[in-house]
Order: sequence, then C-alpha cells, then structure tokens
Amino acid sequence: MQTTSYRERRGQLEAYFDRTAVDAWKRLTSDAPVSRIRATVRAGRDQMRALLLGWLPDHLDGARVLDAGCGTGAFSMEAARRGARVVAVDLSPTLLKHARERAADSRFGKAIDFIAGDMLDPALGEFDYVVAMDSLIHYPTDDVVKAVAQLSARTQNSVLFTYAPKTPLLVAMHTMGRFFPRSDRAPAIEPVSERALLSRVSGEPDLQDCDVARNERISSGFYTSQAMELRKE
Repeated sequence: MQTTSYRERRGQLEAYFDRTAVDAWKRLTSDAPVSRIRATVRAGRDQMRALLLGWLPDHLDGARVLDAGCGTGAFSMEAARRGARVVAVDLSPTLLKHARERAADSRFGKAIDFIAGDMLDPALGEFDYVVAMDSLIHYPTDDVVKAVAQLSARTQNSVLFTYAPKTPLLVAMHTMGRFFPRSDRAPAIEPVSERALLSRVSGEPDLQDCDVARNERISSGFYTSQAMELRKE
C-alpha cells in the first residue's frame, strides 16, 4: 500500500523527469560532453551500475528482471545482454521513448518491455530479481522501506536498491536546497542514515524473509550513493 508522501513525491518526480530534466538526463546518460561536475556524476553512476550488475549472476538466461526506475535504459540493456527478460518501468514516458530508441539499435532490445508507470504496480507481475538504481533516493526512510518490502513480495531471489547515505555533504546540499524558490527546485534527495535504514529493514514485518547480503557505497565527486542487496532466505 502506497503512503500519501510516496504518492506526492512520485507526482513531483514524474513532472520533473518527464519535462524539466529530460534533455539534461539524456545527455548525462550518453557519451556527449558534459561539465566536470556532471562528469563525476556520470562516472559515479557507471560505477554503481557495474557494482549492481556484479551482484547479479553472470548468466540470467530465462530470469525475469525488473528495472525499477529505468530512466534511459542503460541497466536494462546490460541485463538483457546476460539473457534476462527485462521489465523496464519509469514514471517518465519521455525518457522511456528515448530508452526504446536506444534499445532498438541493439539485438538485445527485444528482450526489454518498456512500461510507463509506477514501479510498485502489482500488475507488473513477479520477478527473479528487482533492481532500483537511484530511483528511491528522493524518498524518506519509511517510504524506502515500504517500497522495498512491496518489491520484495514479488521477487524470488533478491532486491537490489540504492539510497542516499547521510553524509555531511549531502545533508548540507539538502539544507541549502530548501532556500531556493520552490519553482527552481529539483526533487530533493533524501539523505538516509545507514543505521536507521538497517534498523527499519530488520523491523519491517514484510521483510522478515530477507537478509542484508551486501551494502556498499560509491562516491565520485558530486555523486554519492549506497547500494544494498536484500536476499530471500
């Protein structure tokens, strides 16, 4: 069941990524020249994608994978190359259009089903693995845990997700963002305490069949994100 705060933030994210940030996001996730700051973000995202792929089996033949918050589809393409059948879902139809265009140039693109919608929609079905790379970093801790629990309920093996770890830099950026005019703000990243997240995960009734298998941080300039794997027992 989705919380009110989750639905409200989801609406903000849909508006931002489907209109305001489309061109910047397409450029960031390509090999086009970007500023030095954005280059560190691109490098960090590449490292995070490689880390999460490293947590999945080398061969995914026949596995059904959910790319929850797929953006322009980079992770989906890599999973498809390993033989997975991928459901790539994102709130932004515009980003999905771009992802489809990129996938059409690859022989693996036919293994990806791009869907505009909510990653928590039960109609998406059940999966062997769920990956939510940087798609939950805009939500507070309680919403992150509830979302992961809902994803886990439809997953056979493991859920891999990232969160924004509560570091001094991220807290400062989050605080400064509150002073910008509301119309100029991007949806805020919500810094999450690792200790608080682990406590909430261990206490969540719907995650009692999961263990925290791995928990690793990637830092690259202006990009800081932490990955966690919850594996079914």
